[in-house]
Amino acid sequence: MSPDLERLIQLQQLASTIEEARQRIDSHPHQLADADARLAEATEHVEAAKGRLAASQGVRRELEKQAALYQGRVSKFKGQLSAVKTNREYQAMQHETATAEQEFSAAEEKVLEQMLDADLIAADIAKAEAALATRKKEVTAEKASLEEELATLQATMAEATVARETLLKTMDSGLVALFEQVAKVRKGIAVCATHDGLCSVCHVRLRPQVFQQVRQNDSIVQCDVCNRILYFVPPPAPPKAEPAAAPAQ
Repeated sequence: MSPDLERLIQLQQLASTIEEARQRIDSHPHQLADADARLAEATEHVEAAKGRLAASQGVRRELEKQAALYQGRVSKFKGQLSAVKTNREYQAMQHETATAEQEFSAAEEKVLEQMLDADLIAADIAKAEAALATRKKEVTAEKASLEEELATLQATMAEATVARETLLKTMDSGLVALFEQVAKVRKGIAVCATHDGLCSVCHVRLRPQVFQQVRQNDSIVQCDVCNRILYFVPPPAPPKAEPAAAPAQ
């Protein structure tokens, strides 16, 4: 392979390494924000359940006040029964007492419903808090992993950048200009391989004479369609056939 082509391939590998690292580094704030959002969602579930419990307890307190009021009326009316003088007054007092007893019973039933509801909400809170604790561990581990990955990516990017600058000093300025021109319009990919007569990026079949030229790997040949610089990589060897099993004796 010609030295110029080897350098171009190296330059492409370094450029791809730098770009991949840059993209992954740029994605880190979004990944951190996503982790924080998932943690916030789990926290909101806990707070929402606690809010429901507080509301239920508030309703229960009001119902208990009403029940106490109705119970007081029942006691009051029963205490007044002995003081009535006519049958009509007695019947009216009995009616008031029965009404107060019904209201007291209904209020107590609602209090019981709120107590049962509070038990269900408390179970929801326990479940949400357990999920939050798990999510906190996950997010903490994820952030630690992201920090470690970020440090590795930054080191990789810095190392590849230094290697790229060193390589550029050994290359012909015309080749560098060609590489940068193609890379600019081809999403950073200026050099690509072929082993079957197809450009590995645009997938257009090369003309036979062009492919034969590429196979030599001794000159700069560009794809007729995408203008990327091509080099030849021999196709992988076919897998060896398994030996036939000996016939059973």
